[in-house]
Amino acid sequence: MKIILLSFLLVMTISTRAQNDLLRNKISLAADKLEAKVIAWRRDFHEHPELGNNEFRTAAIIAKHLQSLGIEVKTGVAHTGVVGILKGGKPGPVVALRADMDALPVTERTPVPFASKVRTQYNGQEVGVMHACGHDSHVAILMGVAEILSSMKNELPGTVKFIFQPAEEGVPHGEEGGAEMMVKEGVMENPKVDAVFGLHINSQTEVGKLTYRPGGFYASVNDMKIIIKGRSAHGAYPWSSIDPIVVSAQVINNLQTIISRNLNISENAGIVTIGAINGGNRSNIIPEEVVMLGTIRALSIDDEKMLIERIKQVVSKTAESAGATAEIMIPYSSHYPITFNDPTLTAKMLPSMQKTAGTDNVLLKPPHTGAEDFSFFQLKAPGMYINLGGMPKGGDPKTAPSHHTPDFYIDESGFKLGMKALSNLAVDYMEMNKPR
Repeated sequence: MKIILLSFLLVMTISTRAQNDLLRNKISLAADKLEAKVIAWRRDFHEHPELGNNEFRTAAIIAKHLQSLGIEVKTGVAHTGVVGILKGGKPGPVVALRADMDALPVTERTPVPFASKVRTQYNGQEVGVMHACGHDSHVAILMGVAEILSSMKNELPGTVKFIFQPAEEGVPHGEEGGAEMMVKEGVMENPKVDAVFGLHINSQTEVGKLTYRPGGFYASVNDMKIIIKGRSAHGAYPWSSIDPIVVSAQVINNLQTIISRNLNISENAGIVTIGAINGGNRSNIIPEEVVMLGTIRALSIDDEKMLIERIKQVVSKTAESAGATAEIMIPYSSHYPITFNDPTLTAKMLPSMQKTAGTDNVLLKPPHTGAEDFSFFQLKAPGMYINLGGMPKGGDPKTAPSHHTPDFYIDESGFKLGMKALSNLAVDYMEMNKPR
């Protein structure tokens, strides 16, 4: 009896591997054929970028494509988001794949023929608009993945939910959007998502490479607003004032000690940055108040709490010591949790990435102090977020243009790997978790 059972299990294992190899080969061939189409989509999106909560043209193109594939489509999710549901021909789990759609208020400087010339109003200023973080690539890649997986619909043991998300880069103060709003509107339910995957192209990682990290991969982020209130006076009589500019300078200096003296940097990184300071309008008037804006990054919940508590203490006590007062708002307008790759899921899916890119091309990387609202999806289901190489082969990461800059550049030859990686992660997860 044991021999019969073992023989049966062996046959089932061989059959499953053969099925997986067959689907993997189909995915690879389909990605190769779709490369030119995906590059064309990306260039179109790049030339016509849209800021968060305003991705109307982008969303319309996505929805039309998904509908042409026979995928069930819902539009207007979290303002401009698009969700597609592809039900496979066999029972199995629900896998979500996510791409973000929005561009940034950056004026493009790259010499490519499809460079953006779009301009708009943002926070009361006229600005250029540019896909300076690669979201155009993410959208085009996921559209390609949707075409690949829909072509093998009958062979899929489960359901794939395609999430095209607006406003990852945040929205103006007072607006709501992005992944948090999509989650509030139920994007991870009906059908309930069992696992969620996403990728971010990286301009400083060589094409052909995938990078990952279990646990905290991207930092949490809280923005902050600090108002230092003093007493105005003539610049010639500073003893009559409580100078908020001097107090603000002391606050900024004292904040630097939080990372250097309170954070255990041997365990995790952290950031406390003041990015804007505004106060006064004449050389000979000491103003009444100064306003500062900043950002806080952490890679553990405990570190995040500690940083916020110390910032409040340092700012309020520094102001108090000079006779001033401080108003501290954390978060001021946005908060993203830590992008936390479920360790069990990451370990299970690592072989999928290695088979797709080659073991030597899948690299364990240190965490990023950048932030990603993909983290909101990970609060609802185990998730894994990876980086996709977008730097030309032989490039120098130290000199490659950074994300969020006018010279940001992506080598499009990495898109095929992106399609294959997301497609295989979805299919392999479904195969591993289908009913037996």
